[in-house]
Amino acid sequence: MNILVIDAQGGGIGKQLVTSIKQHVPEAHVIAVGTNNTATAAMLKAGADEAATGENSVVVGCRKADIIVGPIGIIIADAMLGEVTPKMALAVAQSDAKRILIPFQHCDNIIVGISDFSTGTLIQSAIEEILNTPSANPKPSAV
Repeated sequence: MNILVIDAQGGGIGKQLVTSIKQHVPEAHVIAVGTNNTATAAMLKAGADEAATGENSVVVGCRKADIIVGPIGIIIADAMLGEVTPKMALAVAQSDAKRILIPFQHCDNIIVGISDFSTGTLIQSAIEEILNTPSANPKPSAV
């Protein structure tokens, strides 16, 4: 299973996601894409199997992913202080992958009806959703 983690700015959320995915879903192949070098480096340091930076890397990664995970801003053009380009947001939104979006209330994007959970709680919820994805729990092969 290919899990694409996308993050921007300092990569702190992506770093926590990569660490948690590698801990709870060790068989997953984690590809980290940052909108900038700092975000990419943080996720690579956290244990991503592969990493890349920039708009085209997001577009290509979205084609290969089974699951895409990141802050909700990855589907909003010009979000994250402008680091998410319209092309990036479109690639994520149009991907055939399952999208697991973490509802952070930043950059003038307010999601009503969402409680103000801690980052740790939101990351754990994302991991639980990954674990509930059928391809995350492959059936043992018959011998």
